[in-house]
Amino acid sequence: MSTPWWHGAVIYHVYPLSFSDSDGDGFGDLPGLLSRLDYVAGLGVDAIWISPFYPSPMKDFGYDITDHCDVHPAMGTLDDFDAIVRRAHTLGLKVLIDQVWSHTSDQHPWFQDSRMARESAASERYVWADPRPDGTPPNNWLSVFGGSAWTWSPVRRQYYLHHFLSSQPALNLRSDVVVAALFACARFWLDRGVDGFRFDAVDFMFHDVELRDNPPRPPADGMVPPRPFRLQHHVHDMMGTETRDFLCRLGAVVRAYDGVVTLGELSSEEGALERCAAYTSPAGTALDIAYTLGMMKQDFTPEVFARALAAVEHTSGIGNCWAFSNHDVARACSRWGGAHGGGHFACLLMALLLSLPGTVCLYQGEELGLPQAEIPESRLRDPFGTAFYPVFTGRDGSRTPMPWTAAGRHAGFSSARNAWLPVPRAHRERAVDRQAGDARSLLSAWRNFLRWRRAHPSLVRGTLTALRADGSLLSFERVLGEERVLAAFNFSDKPATLPVENLTLTPLGSHAFATDPKRKVVVLQGYGVLFARLAAGSPVSGGQQGALQTTGN
Repeated sequence: MSTPWWHGAVIYHVYPLSFSDSDGDGFGDLPGLLSRLDYVAGLGVDAIWISPFYPSPMKDFGYDITDHCDVHPAMGTLDDFDAIVRRAHTLGLKVLIDQVWSHTSDQHPWFQDSRMARESAASERYVWADPRPDGTPPNNWLSVFGGSAWTWSPVRRQYYLHHFLSSQPALNLRSDVVVAALFACARFWLDRGVDGFRFDAVDFMFHDVELRDNPPRPPADGMVPPRPFRLQHHVHDMMGTETRDFLCRLGAVVRAYDGVVTLGELSSEEGALERCAAYTSPAGTALDIAYTLGMMKQDFTPEVFARALAAVEHTSGIGNCWAFSNHDVARACSRWGGAHGGGHFACLLMALLLSLPGTVCLYQGEELGLPQAEIPESRLRDPFGTAFYPVFTGRDGSRTPMPWTAAGRHAGFSSARNAWLPVPRAHRERAVDRQAGDARSLLSAWRNFLRWRRAHPSLVRGTLTALRADGSLLSFERVLGEERVLAAFNFSDKPATLPVENLTLTPLGSHAFATDPKRKVVVLQGYGVLFARLAAGSPVSGGQQGALQTTGN
């Protein structure tokens, strides 16, 4: 079989509301994205993934959809979308779009019909349940965004399920009518030339058909968390056993079109990496690739990454997808780097992300090293943030407008008097125009590294072996054919030594390192990185081949 285009690809994730505003209304749109496609292609990425642009009341800013086969009027037209596909393909970029199939908006015509009567034509398109004898919801399930996962409908006299906002009722994917309609939506976009889909909230597609209560999960430290959702083991309200079968049915539809990829987003609930493996193996049956939000919510340590990578050691990583930032979590430079989040730390994140086996998702602004924005309460938009403020301020801090010009209004994002979210000063200082002409900038580093990576196929499609976590160091080999590349990363701001005795190394690229031939070590400076070619016949670096090794703390 030929290697699929997405194996080792880098996908640039665009949140269109915040990318570029063409008409001055303060919100990003499709024409704005079209005008910036040359910038995206100039990075050296392989594809773009576009977050929702469909008709929506915007209570959850695009993830509450009223029509899966159209464009929100404020974001453009179907002709604008077609122009994006054509231009992207001319530039050598594939196009992926979001598909949100676990729920819709409560303004969707399907729900408006379903809520009116149990006998309506769309009655079973959503998840409805009778109350308990005392009138309370049918079970103890909780919404991610707070409160019960059930809301009462006085007309239908039943509760409906919603895993997020009460205005986002859960679709019933056990309904053949729903599934047929969603598959028709997929074909609608495939016929317009898209190259793949990113499926939102895969873990929320199916639940326990018996609607059993979730068991309690007492907090380990005895402290009640800010979000009651964390006080349950989510074994019945999500991750239903039918998920994989459904994804296989979906795969059969999508694979009728050549070269189309399916990317799944999995939650951070326990066993996420195992579910990623289950949904992407064997290749060509269910999802093609999958990532979990769980990796972004872990501590940034060599041990955490070693455990995740151990699951894919000795594989090509063809079903893996790695992301450090996106529109749902705090930006990685701040989340993992704190006060050290810029400079060398941002370069370390870049080098590590682009060295992992599988597909990579790069979130807009990550190539600029944008820190998480602090949004004042008066400017918060995210309903998740407003529900839990001030303990949790939501997702707005990672969704602020893309800074194009340091001196421009809203950093060149929009000509409007007020943009939908503010641009922090720290982002202006990292604007594209400030970095594009600076050979030492992070943006230049991303462009150079992506070009350099293509020249070393083992970093793109090679297997992973010799995985080792030692103190502040993470190291592994990537192997493809005769090419063996040793990659090592120092997670600390202090120098660290990597033993290389008996290894014949040829350093690659211009990465900072120093070798002490007497001690047979390589010294990596704080947040330093090493890439080196291993000579044929060299022993496996880090010890026994195939064994994950961890030493130190």
